[in-house]
Amino acid sequence: MATGTPAELDVVVVGAGLSGIAAAHYLQRECPDRSFVILEGRAAIGGTWDLFRYPGVRSDSDMFTLGYSFRPWTSDAAIADGAAIRDYIRATARDEGVLPHIRFGHRVIAADWDSARARWRVEVEAAGERLRIECRFLFFCSGYYDYARGHAPEWPGSADFRGRIVHPQHWPADLDVAGRRVLVIGSGATAITLVPALARQAAHVTLLQRSPSYILALPARDALGGALQRALPRALAYRLIRWKNILLSAALFQFSRRRPQAMRRFLVRQAQRQSGVALQHLEPGYAPWDQRLCIAPDADLFQVLRSGRASIVTDTIAAFTPAGVRLASGAEVAADLIVTATGLKLQMLGGARLTVDGAAVQPGAEFSYKGMMLSGVPNFAMAIGYTNASWTLKAELIARQVCRVLNHLRDRRLDVCVPVHEGDSGASRPALDLSSGYIQRAVNELPRQGGRKPWRIHQSYLRDLLALKLSPLADGALRFARRGEIPR
Repeated sequence: MATGTPAELDVVVVGAGLSGIAAAHYLQRECPDRSFVILEGRAAIGGTWDLFRYPGVRSDSDMFTLGYSFRPWTSDAAIADGAAIRDYIRATARDEGVLPHIRFGHRVIAADWDSARARWRVEVEAAGERLRIECRFLFFCSGYYDYARGHAPEWPGSADFRGRIVHPQHWPADLDVAGRRVLVIGSGATAITLVPALARQAAHVTLLQRSPSYILALPARDALGGALQRALPRALAYRLIRWKNILLSAALFQFSRRRPQAMRRFLVRQAQRQSGVALQHLEPGYAPWDQRLCIAPDADLFQVLRSGRASIVTDTIAAFTPAGVRLASGAEVAADLIVTATGLKLQMLGGARLTVDGAAVQPGAEFSYKGMMLSGVPNFAMAIGYTNASWTLKAELIARQVCRVLNHLRDRRLDVCVPVHEGDSGASRPALDLSSGYIQRAVNELPRQGGRKPWRIHQSYLRDLLALKLSPLADGALRFARRGEIPR
């Protein structure tokens, strides 16, 4: 075991990204008598924001809500680049005193709950060795992406291409695009980010998409937010800006759901007006927010399209050729470099195996309790953020709810809490209810959600604020017991 890490703890947090640092903050503030450690498989803080280093990588939500409620984002930049976000997370961990609790290079490979002892046995791989830590509560803050591999379809002839093929998740530090013809395959947030960034140096960038995504141009800097920061005390200004953005984001989502055709017309028309691109390349075949909305800060994508430094082709790939790609229409796109921005792979629990008294837990077979726990799995939580708003909003609510549960167990001298689902599982659907490819490819691995609370996931911060902060713990679904008892 790493120096200073006990073999038994109250809480083990898995992952030192946005969610893990939030968990540590609230554990220190609201459960100061509980021991905990953060196990991070990589060698650095930041999770996604440390891993992704492709050109232009930036936040896909505004920083006043992606940032922590307890640490104000002091810039007026609503959209920040990856390096700024990484520095913000690191500074938060340092200033909050979290660093001593992190064990880098510690990858959780398995965890088994022992009901007789009311303990988790966590198996960890570190420096080529297998270690074991026992804890009373296990909190996964590792997100749901596969950090080792992105989604990379196999195309005929890809081995014949004379140039380089790169996936954004593993961007080479030595890659120079100056003066080269670049083909970006994809239409999601990563592709929308890459095209304007690459167009600054490349001879030309072509965005090849099978189907369009909705793209909304927003100012990169929050003018009202900047004015509030100059006029008011920092903490007050931050709270006001944060709530302004929470409410605006919720209103945008609700309008999209209730008036999808009106929202579709607005999004497509503003994209066509600013880019000058034909509508066939800008009009998706799905309703707004059936997939996550893509953001173009200061209309950067539209500007490079209008300038001619980049172009869009909507088609499917027939095969790679030595000089580029041949399309199903028969046209060819010449390229010196191909970037496969074809999406991410989902991986629940960072690939760790979860068992309860030796019986394997399959997350896809369990129900999600309030979007944070799994039915039938004791003393366990996982931080899963929003798909229609900032990840951190939900991550903080979950971290605070975990602290409420821990304090409830302590105050009543209890040892076990477990969500118990009773009802018809046939009415369920995946916890992440989007039509995006990365969700659909892993739909059977995702927990289920039911038709009513606390098994329904609303993707609504305001509803979750009531469900996770203000509602009583005793809701009939979350059961508590002492060690050796059956939760009732």
